[in-house]
Amino acid sequence: MICCSSNLNLSAQENDVVSEYIERLDNSKKYLLLVAEMMPEEAYGFKPTPESMSFEEHLMHIAWAMDWHSQSLMGGREARDWNTDTALKVDRKSKKEMISTLDKNFDITKAFIEDFDQNKLNERLDYFGADRTKYQILLLLADHITHHRAQMLVYLRLNGLKPPRYVLYQ
Repeated sequence: MICCSSNLNLSAQENDVVSEYIERLDNSKKYLLLVAEMMPEEAYGFKPTPESMSFEEHLMHIAWAMDWHSQSLMGGREARDWNTDTALKVDRKSKKEMISTLDKNFDITKAFIEDFDQNKLNERLDYFGADRTKYQILLLLADHITHHRAQMLVYLRLNGLKPPRYVLYQ
């Protein structure tokens, strides 16, 4: 009986992992879209140093990374060719088009994660030479979004704008 109870708890925990991740992803989306809306379109090309990514490059890089981490790395789809595929690059997109692309990509990533076979979360992958589980890939993706968004928050400040209030649990 204890064994059965333990198995039920594991199933509940696995469901919690995905639902909690989705909640975090939804909050991250809301906050990032606020950040993207706040920067004036004429400042989207801003970068603090020549070697830095611009605000708009950070925004689209987040979209590309969500696609790559979920669809390609976890889902096995061939990765987009960064040199020729412009769907998730700045490529003359307006602010409105970039925000729409990011919004749509969050939704695609969310649907992928919701439909992902949770039994595969413990499968291991090579991640730039590091042995990682697919669950760790999800955590890396969340960290990656935060990393680039944080730089975008600094860009807002450097343009005299006060970033939106931090949204908890993202």
